Amino acid sequence: MPEETTRRIVLVRHAKSAHPDVDDHERPLADRGRKDAPVAGRWLAGSGITPDLALVSSAARTRETWKLMVAELPAEPRTVFEERVYDASLGELIALLNEVSDEVRDLVVVGHNPGIHALADALAGEAVGDALARMRSGFPTSATAVLTFEGDWKSVEHGVGRLTAFWTPHA
Repeated sequence: MPEETTRRIVLVRHAKSAHPDVDDHERPLADRGRKDAPVAGRWLAGSGITPDLALVSSAARTRETWKLMVAELPAEPRTVFEERVYDASLGELIALLNEVSDEVRDLVVVGHNPGIHALADALAGEAVGDALARMRSGFPTSATAVLTFEGDWKSVEHGVGRLTAFWTPHA
């Protein structure tokens, strides 16, 4: 019988965006977002998680968030700017996770609400401490949820994960 592999999913909501008169997909980060994203990167670096892959929405604000976060990591993971993360539903995000190669142990997804919050909530079958209650009370910009699960990426479904951390820049 094959040995189970513990995997981690790090779900990040993009940093605070500006609201200029541009198309939603092209909205840049606000000043606060440019300050919070590196802090989120430092938190991720300090967590001991070394992502193998980052799936980042193709939107300008998510790409900018990831650029500022990854600069704080000890090593840059392979990054894929994925159009399907932008405006994705819960089902679409789970389907995307099911496509991830089993060579990936630690995955970062940088996306948008309501999809990222819905995904974190749906996957969290259990949680450490008060992480689930804090996450359910809101998933602000730059918030980061870390979930673990056993098995392969094709087995990702509702309730499979354990929420081990929920971090926000303005606690």
